[in-house]
Amino acid sequence: MAIQTQIEQKLAALTPDVLQVENESHMHNVPANSETHFKVTLVSDSFDGMMPVKRHQQIYALLADELSGPVHALALHLYTPKEWQARGSERPNSPNCRGGGQ
Repeated sequence: MAIQTQIEQKLAALTPDVLQVENESHMHNVPANSETHFKVTLVSDSFDGMMPVKRHQQIYALLADELSGPVHALALHLYTPKEWQARGSERPNSPNCRGGGQ
């Protein structure tokens, strides 16, 4: 099973309103078709009343196997539905990697 699919399946446990898992490995200096760098945008009521660091810790716990193995980098954009709406349903763009695209 693809790493991206594993991530999506595990994060579905948070019953997200929005779940976007993007493989950004192509933006880095890694072999073609790698699954090492991901960006996750997740909107869930389960984050209500939770500080950002606790949200991140929750995701790290769910994805412990992936983070201890094939996943090198994980950008997390985690919001409650109210926060997501206030942002206009927009998440930040990823910066260019200094070693990417070589």
